Amino acid sequence: MIVVTTEQIEGKKVTETLGLVKGSTIRARHVGRDIMAGLRNVVGGEVKDYTVMLAQAREEALGRMIDQAEKMGANAIICTRFVTSMVMSGAAEMVAYGTAVKVE
Repeated sequence: MIVVTTEQIEGKKVTETLGLVKGSTIRARHVGRDIMAGLRNVVGGEVKDYTVMLAQAREEALGRMIDQAEKMGANAIICTRFVTSMVMSGAAEMVAYGTAVKVE
């Protein structure tokens, strides 16, 4: 599956647009991580546990979006975007979305 953020794929021609595809996941914070994040906030620097958590959330959302596109018969996804939002205190949603297409 080709996944790009652009409207076109160099060297490929979009032959059919199949529609919107999306994948999402919701991740909750961990109390132990929050304590460490609070300490990191005082001294500065990267909060690696959160960096890893968000990277895993992006990959999971991307995988779910790709699964949906494959079920539609797509071989590519164009205009891919990621969005995150807080759904409740201590939990955030990561969404990947794009346009499923057939290319040749």
